[in-house]
Amino acid sequence: MKCLSVLHGILLFFLCFPASSWAIQEHGGPEGLHAHQMAHVFFAFSMGLLIYWLRKRRLVVVQGWRFIQYAAILFVLWNIDAFAGHWLEELSGLVEARRIGLMTLRIVAAEGYEWLVPVFYALKLDHLLSVPALLFLYLGLRRLLHAPAQPEES
Repeated sequence: MKCLSVLHGILLFFLCFPASSWAIQEHGGPEGLHAHQMAHVFFAFSMGLLIYWLRKRRLVVVQGWRFIQYAAILFVLWNIDAFAGHWLEELSGLVEARRIGLMTLRIVAAEGYEWLVPVFYALKLDHLLSVPALLFLYLGLRRLLHAPAQPEES
């Protein structure tokens, strides 16, 4: 029990005095970004395929599988969002995020493309899709875990 309270104390310390979170992933060279972008495409395709099979096999009538379908839909949207955000920031050359202070960034767009600033900002809010997706995945798996066992169909 004492070990658990020490762990809580350490966690509380890091929550109160955070260092850099490194939440934004930078990609070294074009190869890293291209591989990362391909992973977004593959993940989105995989989630689309999962949605297709869940619907084709009529599994979405079970609430746990329906929640997993919602998670897959949000993961598809998240991958599209992340792909577009990476492309806009690192490949297009149209938008640049400049650090102007300790906790301040300025988003600068190329001349004639100022309308991309709010688009870029919205794309960087991708956690508004990924967090609910993970929540739906958790809820779906939990429902399936606690669901009564179904007899096998032959």
